[in-house]
Parts: sequence; C-alpha cells; structure tokens
Amino acid sequence: MAKKPTLTVTQTASPIGRPGDQLATLKGLGLNKIRRTRVLEDTPAVRGMINKVSHLVRVEDAG
Repeated sequence: MAKKPTLTVTQTASPIGRPGDQLATLKGLGLNKIRRTRVLEDTPAVRGMINKVSHLVRVEDAG
C-alpha cells in the first residue's frame, strides 16, 4: 500500500487581532499555539486551509 503524502505545518505567528475565521482555521488544522507542529495529510482541503492562514504558518514537505 502506498504511503499518503503529508505536510508538516508549524504555527509561527499569533492570530490575535486577526479575523475570527483565521483563528477557526488554525484550530481546524490542530494549531493553537506558536511553534506547535502537526503532520497533516496533503489534501486539497488542507491546502486550502493552509493558504488561508499562510502568513501565520510554515509548511514543509514531510514526504
């Protein structure tokens, strides 16, 4: 069975002072504190969420 591609997403900035939907998107990604990291499946939905908060996160290809 083939391994599914994944992304490592790390929160680099605070959502304080940002619109509420950006905070909700971070929570949806499993992020809520600076320097918290999650390994997520590389899907179009996750890519869209990352795109919405790209100024608050760092993305690396986990393989």
